[in-house]
Amino acid sequence: MPRRTSRSTPFRLRTPGRLAGFLKTASICVLIAGLLSPLTQATAAAATASNDYCGGQCSDIVPPGENGNATLAQILLNQAFGTQPDHAEDQLGPYANLASGYSTLTDAKINTFFNDASFGVASDQVASTEKPAGRTDVTIVRDKKTGVPHITGTTRYGTEFGAGYAAGEDRLWLMDLFRHVGRGQLTTFAGGAAANQGLEQQFYRNAPYTEADLQAQIDNAVANNGARGQQALADANAYLAGINSYIDASDSGRYFPGEYVLTGHKDAVTNAGTIDHFKLTDLVALASVIGSLFGSGGGGEVNNALSLIAAQSKYGVEEGTKVWESFRERNDPEAVLTVHDGQSFPYGTKPVTAQGEALPDAGSVTTEPLVHDATGTGASQSATTAAEQATATALSSAKRGMSNALVVSGKYTASGHPVAVFGPQTGYFAPQLLMLQEIQGPGISARGVSFAGLSMYVELGRGQDYSWSATTSGQDIIDTYAVELCQDDYHYLYHGTCTAMDKVEQKNSWKPTTADGTAAGSYTMRVWRTKYGPVAYRATVGGKKVAYTTLRSSYLHEADSIIGFQMLNDPDYVKSPQTFQSAVQHINYTFNWFYADSQHTAYYNSGDNPVRASGVDTEFPVWGQAAYEWRNWDPATNTAAYTPAAQHPNSIDQDYYVSWNNKQALDYTTAGWGDGSVHRGNLLEDRVKKLVAAGGVTRTKLVQAMADAALADLRAEDVLPDLLKVINSSTVTDSTAAAAVGKLQTWLTAGAKRKETSAGSKAYADSDAIRILDAWWPLLVKAEFQPGLGGDLYTALTANLPIDESPSAGHGPTGSHAGSSFQFGWWSYVDKDIRSVLGEPVKGPLAEKYCGGGSLSDCRDTLIGTLKEAAGMSASAVYPGDDLCSAGDQWCADSINQRTLGGIKHHTISWQNRPTFQQVVEYTSHR
Repeated sequence: MPRRTSRSTPFRLRTPGRLAGFLKTASICVLIAGLLSPLTQATAAAATASNDYCGGQCSDIVPPGENGNATLAQILLNQAFGTQPDHAEDQLGPYANLASGYSTLTDAKINTFFNDASFGVASDQVASTEKPAGRTDVTIVRDKKTGVPHITGTTRYGTEFGAGYAAGEDRLWLMDLFRHVGRGQLTTFAGGAAANQGLEQQFYRNAPYTEADLQAQIDNAVANNGARGQQALADANAYLAGINSYIDASDSGRYFPGEYVLTGHKDAVTNAGTIDHFKLTDLVALASVIGSLFGSGGGGEVNNALSLIAAQSKYGVEEGTKVWESFRERNDPEAVLTVHDGQSFPYGTKPVTAQGEALPDAGSVTTEPLVHDATGTGASQSATTAAEQATATALSSAKRGMSNALVVSGKYTASGHPVAVFGPQTGYFAPQLLMLQEIQGPGISARGVSFAGLSMYVELGRGQDYSWSATTSGQDIIDTYAVELCQDDYHYLYHGTCTAMDKVEQKNSWKPTTADGTAAGSYTMRVWRTKYGPVAYRATVGGKKVAYTTLRSSYLHEADSIIGFQMLNDPDYVKSPQTFQSAVQHINYTFNWFYADSQHTAYYNSGDNPVRASGVDTEFPVWGQAAYEWRNWDPATNTAAYTPAAQHPNSIDQDYYVSWNNKQALDYTTAGWGDGSVHRGNLLEDRVKKLVAAGGVTRTKLVQAMADAALADLRAEDVLPDLLKVINSSTVTDSTAAAAVGKLQTWLTAGAKRKETSAGSKAYADSDAIRILDAWWPLLVKAEFQPGLGGDLYTALTANLPIDESPSAGHGPTGSHAGSSFQFGWWSYVDKDIRSVLGEPVKGPLAEKYCGGGSLSDCRDTLIGTLKEAAGMSASAVYPGDDLCSAGDQWCADSINQRTLGGIKHHTISWQNRPTFQQVVEYTSHR
């Protein structure tokens, strides 16, 4: 028998009315009675973890819980009564409680808010032991506290088989969802909800792969990596065998995820229907989703061109270019840096004279349509809106890069050993995208998380005497080419020859199910591919018709990174900072990688950074001509020359490292906008720098620094003081403005946190000040900049960088209830402009003064006028409510929701801006 029943769900299982009616049927009542019989497991003592060098000082957590599968009965009970399957939610409470408990934290209390991440399971903490499929070469032990699988194998095949089996137990439905997302087939599989349409469109536009493309990635990764490539293939096959063994067992035993019934793939009464086995190409489809979400920086060149054209139209070519460059902040001298010891790593810098630039003619740009032949709900207004949002996300340079890291050298810690608090900020989902596990076997020794369906290796976590983590770096590995059209709209010039584009299509249709009641519909997604990548826009350049294509270095290469992850799990490979850096050099996703052992810390920025032709400006489209291609580029394999490892930002044993998706190093241009004087990375930098200056850093102090930054309002902490300085440059006589200023100043003095009055109160201290700033920020930004920039340029620049991303914002790149906040916004622009108006020194100022046209008194009038307007806005107007929150509920508007990807729902928690999976580590010894 399996260790316990499985739990999962689809995207639209948010229809309590339908489910309530469904629950009333007699057949379901019978099913619940029949499916609730407990499944027991024999217990066994865990082996002593003699290979663990952390001394009990490694901790981790990932909410809501390890168990991401649920039977139909468990889903129905959750929907009706809120009951939770075992281990579905037991990490959510400790994770949430840190927000109110960090101020009194001690080392002894850390595992009140985190899991003990030591290797192995104490004998009295073993909840279950199983030999998957009766194998004698692998054992899966589950611990009582969290239900995390501890997989121990005596053979490599058995170890990976166990990893696959455990993945099926914990995330089968989610894995199935995302292999369909990666193929652009989500609506056919899970239903035609607008959100499903948008999600599959977003990824299909970026990775329109055929089955042959997916297989070619596997073949190339194996062929190009020698013995490690062959081992990766063997590991993947064993892993798949484990997944498929679990599918067969759960199907015949009828404890498979209930979402398969609710979406019409299985019959609850007869058990008719199938759950398709996984295959190697499914893993590549999954990897393409993860790589696109978190590991691909760049793009946005067409939007950059449009805002440059608007700036030049407003100010003239010379001054307009200066204005544009000042807002772009390619290499802002005031930006917080991860490598801050003065090292320079030039990449993507502005050429003296740009070559091959292909800016569109004004007004000529149109987005390439993806959806064709839509019928039914595929052609509805909600579908159209979802398609527009998906297109904007797919083609933007503002990727969903999140995550943070705080790492301090042993020279500045109380113990003399490095301390690290780090993790990926991957959003909040139910089930969680990440699953936690420990794997011990020949050539593998690690504990940590992996994305569901890719857990043959631990992707972020710890080894025997080292830990590693990553944040999204976002350097530019995507370029936009203008290919000149010939013959018709579907032929283009390639090296002087008129060449046909390759048409790739995915036809989807759907009908209502219990999980998703969206009416029937269908559409075809169609992508036209060129040797320079898929077509994204069409336009004219100098009167010539062109297609703008997007080419990323990881396109057709999502499978390549498996080698780097294999190395990270290999205790015979990673033994030092240098070997760690060597391992992550094999990962082509754009990530910042961090390392800590008992003696050293290290950092490396990964990604296949293409070597561009001399004179190419990475910010703008260039002509699709041989002279402007990547050096040594082969279009058949999309390979090229890449910058050597030494040219990537890297460091060993710097005094400390911080990263919150900020700028990596001097002269290293990131693709996204907003790396200026105020960035959320400053929230970490300021706190960690202070700790290091004082010395004696402990795990507790570093967790407190992270947790304190997680509740900070960046606008209030780093911009509000100067705004108040302008307002208070003269006595405030207006009573409404004076009252608002008083409230903001009180909040600022108290620390400018968005924090509950007490644990569980669901109300913020200084709530009125928070309401005022939330209302004021968009008003003041528009009033400060639009008059000077003009409507067209202001609008174009907001397309490059949203003005705000407060916790309650539904308009930012992360949406609402997502936790991550203050990554994208105009805080640096406001900061630099206000300081300029105040006459204070500004390095890298904006090209013009905007607030009040540069007049302090006029700027003050602008700020006071917008502040009065904001103060008069009701809570209901500022927080209008949604399907989770009533209008005016400030705490709820900010709150984090575990977004349902399956049938199990969880309660909302108070806002925190912190990693989803997080480690706290301090090693005491080394091999």
